[in-house]
Amino acid sequence: MIKNIMRLAVASAIAVFAAPIYADGHGCKISARVSIVGNEFPAIHAVADGAKVCKGSEVKANLTADHQKINVAGMSGNPAEYTSAIIANSSIVALMNNDVIRPLDDLVSKHGKGLKKNQLITINGKVMAVAFMANAQHLVYRSDILEKAGISAPKTYEEMLSGAKIIKDKGLMDYPLGGAYKAGWNLAQEFTNMYIGHGGEFFKPGSAEVSINNAKGVATLEMLKALSAYMNPDFLTHDSNATSAEWKAGNVAMMNMWGSRMGPLMDPEQSTPTVVKTTTLGDPMTVGGGSTPATTLWWDGWTVAKNISDAEAEATFIAMMNGINPKRLDDKMMPLAVWLIEGFKPGPANVGVAAAARMNAIPYPMLPYQGLLHSALGSEIVDFMQGKEDAATTLADVEAAYTAAAKEKGFLN
Repeated sequence: MIKNIMRLAVASAIAVFAAPIYADGHGCKISARVSIVGNEFPAIHAVADGAKVCKGSEVKANLTADHQKINVAGMSGNPAEYTSAIIANSSIVALMNNDVIRPLDDLVSKHGKGLKKNQLITINGKVMAVAFMANAQHLVYRSDILEKAGISAPKTYEEMLSGAKIIKDKGLMDYPLGGAYKAGWNLAQEFTNMYIGHGGEFFKPGSAEVSINNAKGVATLEMLKALSAYMNPDFLTHDSNATSAEWKAGNVAMMNMWGSRMGPLMDPEQSTPTVVKTTTLGDPMTVGGGSTPATTLWWDGWTVAKNISDAEAEATFIAMMNGINPKRLDDKMMPLAVWLIEGFKPGPANVGVAAAARMNAIPYPMLPYQGLLHSALGSEIVDFMQGKEDAATTLADVEAAYTAAAKEKGFLN
């Protein structure tokens, strides 16, 4: 079901829609507080800015890379500190597990007439979130550097490795590769991508029992380590923001990066002319001879807190609807994402995400225990990346950390 939702969402984003009915963005009025928590990349800022336009009550937004560390706690009080959390495939799971968000069916019926079916994230028969954009990681490269090196844009991670060696050997760049490999969530996401590309299964069929300590898990770690040898030595501190900054500074020739970051990378006002002119988007890469892209499809959307008044819930829904009002899709907002919004027209910054959908990239798993594995990966594989452990030991550590957490949460006996 989740695969179909995600692929339909991306397909709809690059199709032509019949016009839906939305509230007038210039007449958005609310009568209770709205407080938003979410990630900090430009597309999220754009949605929050649209919510802040509403008049009648205060709309606040706390957009931070640490949003997943604070959203559950911030929605667990009574009343909740945050009335809405902007989330994605993975982060909605923690909110569901902790029972801090409410079903939106009544609000959709009253205020969501313009929403398309594939925007309604339905779990156990209830609408729990409204999706507004699709996302995926894919190749981006500097065409001028690759031309000087005499190489083509890589289709596989093996080709990326060999290309990086040529670029470094020719003295064109000291650290030709970039990546969001920051210890924690980002590093775990890179493992997830690469493991999927190798055809790996995270759990034993029909169970919450983890199953990554195998040949595909070892191959995944070895590829991550090989790539990191061509990255800035501080790669374990580089999240998407830091990696994007390295790109804009002209220090990187190739990287796997989120489609939602492409607009700013290609914006002359945010980078240097040479970098902007030669920044080129490619498809997601494969690995290990497989045909499945080593990436994951994502949706981003918003929720409404459970522990707030009905008036605050209604105000939040109205404000967030204004954040995704089609009237706001101007020349600045359009390139920031593959929007699941009426009027979206794919541009040069969106071709990588569209390619991920076309190549049947797998959506990030929305399993209730996937987040526990993600956390275990983010903390335990650091030692391998630093050369302190071998791959098998590291994967055993991941499985042990996950198993302990899964037992504590009741997913395993």
